Amino acid sequence: MNNNFVESDDISSNFFAHGFSALVAGLNSVGTGWIFLLMILINTDVLSRYLFNTPIQGVTEIVELSIVGIVFLQISDAVRAGRLTRSDGLYRQILKRYRVFGYFMDTLFNLAGSFFFLCILFGAVPRLIEAYDRGYFSGNEGLFVIPVWPIRLILVVGCIVVAMQFLVLAWDSIKNLRAST
Repeated sequence: MNNNFVESDDISSNFFAHGFSALVAGLNSVGTGWIFLLMILINTDVLSRYLFNTPIQGVTEIVELSIVGIVFLQISDAVRAGRLTRSDGLYRQILKRYRVFGYFMDTLFNLAGSFFFLCILFGAVPRLIEAYDRGYFSGNEGLFVIPVWPIRLILVVGCIVVAMQFLVLAWDSIKNLRAST
């Protein structure tokens, strides 16, 4: 009977792991699609300026806000895939020679990454609420305005997902640490 409980627990953890992985990949895909649409908008604006001497209003504001949105949509996938900028040369040498210490360092790195994004999250939530309540916008009234709160919401969601991704990696490092001892 105990084995059935363990198998059920493995199935549910695999379900959540696959679901979380799909969420991270989905956010990355949305960011990639956003980049594609942004490139179309920028090229259309350039052509409109060149051919008709008429710029598209709001392109600058859309690009400014989009950069933040895209970064926070795609950063969790960069963390998951190991593409987040960090110096791995020393870490790999330590891992070869001192596996336990290497996995301990990796655990600390991932926990620090999670803590860092939780700090950003705690600063971003009040700003999201304020932007929504007060109707903050970017642009010039009469020409083009765009609300700021959707980008701040993406920032909050991105911080939550990347903090969770760091925790998943920390858990994997802890499992590797236990297996190495």
